[in-house]
Amino acid sequence: MRKRFDGVTGWLLCPYGDAFLLRRKHEKNRLLNSELSYIISKLGHFDALTVCDAGLPVPEGVQRIDLAVSEGIPSFIDVVKAVLVEMELESVELAEEFKDVSPARHDELISVLEMESAQRGKDIPVDYVRHVNFKLNTKRALPLSGPESSLLTRILLSRPA
Repeated sequence: MRKRFDGVTGWLLCPYGDAFLLRRKHEKNRLLNSELSYIISKLGHFDALTVCDAGLPVPEGVQRIDLAVSEGIPSFIDVVKAVLVEMELESVELAEEFKDVSPARHDELISVLEMESAQRGKDIPVDYVRHVNFKLNTKRALPLSGPESSLLTRILLSRPA
């Protein structure tokens, strides 16, 4: 007999950190946010996502998914962790200034990326660029904005070639 959750056969709600994912037996974890899951599934080679605070200017014509519920919910780190569940990752880009402006958040992010790298059994290069260049690079990446108020809590996640 298959388990049920809200009348949907075979689906269970499983905790993942502070976020929740839908998990189906014999399948990879899936994001609960269907729009985000769809976008990740459509990413092609050299495409990228930017997980950012609410203050990042979004260029005209670039699609944005606003994930904010309220101040700090979901957190920047929770969003990054949830995206990493579904996204094949080639590299990461961060603003150089992130280390100085939000050192605790930066260290937490690097820790998450190191764990992800170990879990996948491959290095995930982290490139640092000046913030002005980071903003220019987001023109090619779908921004996922959240409720973070910490300055420069932004990461650009790139798909493999």
